[in-house]
Amino acid sequence: MEKFFWADKIAEDIIKERGKKKEYVCASGIGVSGTLHIGNFRDAITTDLVVRALKDAGKKTMFIYSWDDYDRFRKIPANLPENKKKEYEKYIGMAVSDIPAPTGKESYSEYFEKPFEKSLKKVGINPKFISQSKMNKACKYAELIKKALDDNEEIKKILNRYRKEPLSKNWYPVTVYCEKCKKDSTQIINVEGYFIEYICECGFTNKIDFRKKGIVKLKWRIDWPARWFYEKVDFEPGGADINAAGGSYVTGKEISKKIYDYEPPKTTFYEFVTIKGAGGKISGSKGNVLTIDDVEEIYEPEILRYLFVGTRPSKSFDISFDNDVIKIYEDYDALEEKYYSKKANMQEKRIYEMCQLNKLKKKRPEKKSFRHLITFVQVGKTKDFSKEDKFRAEKVKNWLEKYAGDDMKFKVQERISIKLNEKEKNSLIELREILKQKSLTEEQLFNEFYEICKNVGINNKEFFDAAYRVIINKKKGPRLASLILAIGKEKIIKLLNQIK
Repeated sequence: MEKFFWADKIAEDIIKERGKKKEYVCASGIGVSGTLHIGNFRDAITTDLVVRALKDAGKKTMFIYSWDDYDRFRKIPANLPENKKKEYEKYIGMAVSDIPAPTGKESYSEYFEKPFEKSLKKVGINPKFISQSKMNKACKYAELIKKALDDNEEIKKILNRYRKEPLSKNWYPVTVYCEKCKKDSTQIINVEGYFIEYICECGFTNKIDFRKKGIVKLKWRIDWPARWFYEKVDFEPGGADINAAGGSYVTGKEISKKIYDYEPPKTTFYEFVTIKGAGGKISGSKGNVLTIDDVEEIYEPEILRYLFVGTRPSKSFDISFDNDVIKIYEDYDALEEKYYSKKANMQEKRIYEMCQLNKLKKKRPEKKSFRHLITFVQVGKTKDFSKEDKFRAEKVKNWLEKYAGDDMKFKVQERISIKLNEKEKNSLIELREILKQKSLTEEQLFNEFYEICKNVGINNKEFFDAAYRVIINKKKGPRLASLILAIGKEKIIKLLNQIK
């Protein structure tokens, strides 16, 4: 067992390596190319867990989340409405914050950002959101841009070490958005201090002061380390791909040190999340996405967090929607039981704590299991449930409607529509009489089944098969004793009264 939960170990390293600070800054962020999905969530929750670990260590911490909404619109997302795809071709090359949303009510970037922000809040993640479009347009990075332009040759040397072909002589570390067409199809003609002269493919040309006009943006590999310096970032995670030879984190570290004289933040690299059975990395631009809200239709917020908390960032994993859902709920419930009975080891204790949205409850929350609720939901017995059970029952209902296999679905029969042999009839008649005469627990009723089989002389399998076929018209189903009690003795007796 690890001495620490992984986020606690990272927090310890941050404090040791960055020294004493009044406030530690942890960052996360994403470009807004299309629908923001559950894969993007891994970046946010990885940062959130380190933020929580720092706070638990008694440190003041700021969690910032950057919307890279001053990036160019590169290509048409696959899941954009078909009637909009042709229209959006004219926006390629513009900043995503400057093009309209498919609804026309807000910007393209806001259209995807706002739902994601609400989704994060629902699972207990509340960072300070920063729009890089607003920051750039307000000329907040003018000094950082000037520094990059002054050290252009040094930046090119750093980048060229990882390139097969060197950057051209007229390459600059910035992009200019045209004032007329708003696209980045511009060429820089000359740079003098804070002044840039450019010409656009649309024919427009101008000389601007980028301290006053926020149309100049640092290119990604320079923009990232520049913001580390500006925001004084102490920790920021990233996808495993950016740490490959020549990746943006590798070049970013060098640029941060040599150009901005800033020690790069502590990081951890995470692998990607996939949907079980879907194959491949989730991609907003490809359209094969599930949002946080999609996943939360099935998983309670704490259990959605559990999927990520219980897996180290360096390990990839699948999110399941098949029968694995039942086991995931059972695993979480077992962890919760261990926590409150004080049987959890140190690592299990931290995992449970990190799954919670708010302060821990003094007593273990009383909730019916997901497996039991599969039966209760389908027999319509949720009216008198507690608030917690009704919430979980809604997840079960969604799962049954969207993902559950036929083996998990059933419908209680009103009439017996199958033929029964004499032993099957006699065993079910005896079951009826027991239900009439006795008030039994689930375990007691289960034991009665074997007494019935012995008395009638019927094989156990044949008895269960007959009971399931009569009650739900299937050969298998939920645990029979649980099923009968969930449906209600009266309804079962009424059904079995049809046996003559």
